[in-house]
Amino acid sequence: MSNLIVDQRDQEFVLYEMFNIEELFKTERYKDFSRDMFDMTLELSAKMGEEVLFPTYMEGDREGCKLENGNVTIPKCYHKAHKALNEAGLFTMAVAPDAGGQGFPYIVECASREYFIHNMGFFLYPEAAIGAAHMIYNFGTEEQKNKYMYKMFEGKWGGTMVLTEPDAGSDVGNLKTKAVRQSDGTFKLYGSKIFISSAENDLFENIVHPVLARIEGDPAGTSGISIFLVPKYKVNEDGSLGERTDYSIVNIEHKMGLRGNATCAMSFGDNGGCYAELLGQERQGMKIMFQMMNEARIGMGIQGAGTASVAYLHALNYAKERVQGKNLKDMSNPDAPNTAIVNHPDVRRMLLWMKSHVEGMRALVYLCAYAIDQHHAMEGEEADKWHGIMELLIPICKAYNTDMGFRVCELAVQIYGGYGYCNDYPVQQFLRDLKIGSIYEGTNGIQSLDLVGRKMAQKKGANFMNFLTEMNKTVAQYKDNEKLKDISEDVQKAVNLLGEMGMFFVQCSKEGKFLVPIVNSYPFLNMMGAICLAWLLFWQAGIAQTKLEGILKDGGIDATDKKALRAFLREHKDGAFYQGKVLSARYYIKNVLPEAFAISKAIKNEDLSALEILEESFAQ
Repeated sequence: MSNLIVDQRDQEFVLYEMFNIEELFKTERYKDFSRDMFDMTLELSAKMGEEVLFPTYMEGDREGCKLENGNVTIPKCYHKAHKALNEAGLFTMAVAPDAGGQGFPYIVECASREYFIHNMGFFLYPEAAIGAAHMIYNFGTEEQKNKYMYKMFEGKWGGTMVLTEPDAGSDVGNLKTKAVRQSDGTFKLYGSKIFISSAENDLFENIVHPVLARIEGDPAGTSGISIFLVPKYKVNEDGSLGERTDYSIVNIEHKMGLRGNATCAMSFGDNGGCYAELLGQERQGMKIMFQMMNEARIGMGIQGAGTASVAYLHALNYAKERVQGKNLKDMSNPDAPNTAIVNHPDVRRMLLWMKSHVEGMRALVYLCAYAIDQHHAMEGEEADKWHGIMELLIPICKAYNTDMGFRVCELAVQIYGGYGYCNDYPVQQFLRDLKIGSIYEGTNGIQSLDLVGRKMAQKKGANFMNFLTEMNKTVAQYKDNEKLKDISEDVQKAVNLLGEMGMFFVQCSKEGKFLVPIVNSYPFLNMMGAICLAWLLFWQAGIAQTKLEGILKDGGIDATDKKALRAFLREHKDGAFYQGKVLSARYYIKNVLPEAFAISKAIKNEDLSALEILEESFAQ
């Protein structure tokens, strides 16, 4: 196995056999693209990910970042990697052509990012820059675009997202950073921020910070928040860099993971006021920031799936090479040779759990990206439908993928055994680096509140109903295949359950039991995440079973002859792949999906112990 980052065959399956993205070429927006272009881009991404970026992974973690005299240096190996990937155009694939990008479908950019996202310590530098530049593209003036945006998209200047404050945390509406209006239309900022990824580094010539702050006199809460652009260096009229802006880097956070990324505490306006320009309209800061947050949350979904992918493939490779113990069938034979641990039942169980989750998470995040592309390519009700599905799935994509991705990494450490717990192998770093995924860009608990409190009810529930319709279509398409009949029934019950739970929450609200959905929002998100993955894996199984049956028929193989089937599939790569897809789905639906039914039963108990227990009762 040469590529231990992404299963390229599975990636191709999701793109071309599941979502059939070649249909996008028939639309006006994507008519100039072709599969050859996509394949060449993904091959380049695979080569860059494996040969350029992965070698920096452990090195960057060990070197870390250093703060001296207010300046931050990042791992030296990141500079070469950034130059190579930037020159290859891999950071701006989906950026609009009029901003200097290539205008690729977002789903292809997501597929490309899978090869880099495991190295989030590095990838946060260009990702934050592109995200901030997107906000300027959508909300900035022409002057701001010319001054900042193009150089950010070119990879010369960096960017960040400056939200969090020491006393506010996730309660953004409670921020204290103040913006004071100046006579020339600019502002001066005063305040402190913490946990700012990529806030300072020696990778970029300049860094442009979008900062949330409240203009003096504006109302409290989120409705009074505006967003400002704060450059590290002011930009002169001729485009050259001027004086340093009045903010300082107080310290670099010492973190569990992502040690190659400079996560900083910042202080604004200690020496008379920090120069800032309003982005968009006053008091529209949260609206503008949420555009970037949606992108960032899909990015976290990719981080969860991508890190899980590299952890799974490393664990699989290790399990095939690590020889220890005897095969179960030879346990009573003292002279039998030792076997690779991949042949031990418990290791196989862990690997199949990992495989099914990785494949399901990849499909989920690609579905979110595909929905964005469909929204852009379609018109009218069809475009609105896909936008609504994307909005509904974002909290699940972010939260479920990062939580389940972390568990995949945990199992990777388990498969390596004691070696996995040591720094000699990267699996412990995969685990450390991904843990932040459930915390930043809105904790996973906040994602669940967003799902239950806002997304489920959007458009009077129409988005949720449209999603259920899509799931039911898939079950109807493949339910008559005898090989899939039993799991089709399981998935149909799960889809029905999801609809029932939506109605249950509506009824709770009508009866004044609004705390039941709130207290159970996180369990519900996990329930819905499990059902989403079961649906997606069943969809994949339907395609794969159809393809497999055609292969066996062409090969003259009787599927009931297990010995002949195994021998044939060992020599037939595509056949083995399709069988693996079917068995991944079967395993997940039979072994993981039942957890969704247990969660629904617990929610319907309407137990509010979590709210009723006194703080003093937790511990004396």
